[in-house]
Amino acid sequence: MLDVKDETEREPSMSPVSRSFDVRTLTLDEIRDLIGWASQEGWNPGLADANAFRAADPDGFVGLFEGRALAAAISAVRYSPAFGFIGLFIVRPDRRGHGLGRAVWQAGISRLAGATIGLDGVQEQQANYRRQGFVPAYRTIRYAGEAPVGPLDPQVRPLPAEQAASVAEIDRRCFPAERGAFLADWLKAPHRTFVNADGARVNGYATLRQCRDGYKIGPLFAGDVDVARGLVHAAAATVPGQRIAIDVPEHNQPAVELVRALDWVPIFETLRMYRGSAPRLSDAEVFGITTLELG
Repeated sequence: MLDVKDETEREPSMSPVSRSFDVRTLTLDEIRDLIGWASQEGWNPGLADANAFRAADPDGFVGLFEGRALAAAISAVRYSPAFGFIGLFIVRPDRRGHGLGRAVWQAGISRLAGATIGLDGVQEQQANYRRQGFVPAYRTIRYAGEAPVGPLDPQVRPLPAEQAASVAEIDRRCFPAERGAFLADWLKAPHRTFVNADGARVNGYATLRQCRDGYKIGPLFAGDVDVARGLVHAAAATVPGQRIAIDVPEHNQPAVELVRALDWVPIFETLRMYRGSAPRLSDAEVFGITTLELG
């Protein structure tokens, strides 16, 4: 997710970029620190995101260091030669206004050269991203509310870790690239993943993860709204009374109607944008995206 904490598009008259810095790949512990920054900015990341994030692309998290201190960072995850995603773009509050954001932004963009690049940007920065060549695709609206109580679909069950590969087909229809390494970590404990399966056929799946504030479901990929509803109820039944959020693509009207029927309310929105050819996905099956940070 990208918001006003970046410095992507300061005017050329901005303060000169300090030259006394190093730019390098973040370690796992440093990725955890970056996720901690995201929490301080109010982005509400998951408690156990770091391992899966790094698995998506071990070289995809870039930091700018002044001495030993991390001053700015960005995720620039390359899922394939053709597709990458930008997020977690943060400059440490006491180092803003010194051009460090521009330097780390360029480092992130450079490592995704030749690929279509996606990002989720807040309203205040969308004009900046347009000037960088990003084109709007759709709005994503975060809906949140209390875990619903409802009937449980007998076709929905927890996904055993050894069967994680069974969701690969529907995931590939709903995401712009194969991401097996990421899913191998994302789908396992402490995250809770549920699958709607009819024999060997997977009709949908959802992952519930604990965040700094409540829980999020993501992804929520389903063949139709009934499958999606059953997955939400199965996930919610494991955290009764807790607050849950889903990042819903606005153009999937059945998804919007589903969360509204739960009396959940919109609390935040971003705009999905791409630089390069926008991926062609099975949009009708995307009831909730995986994460604003990694797409």
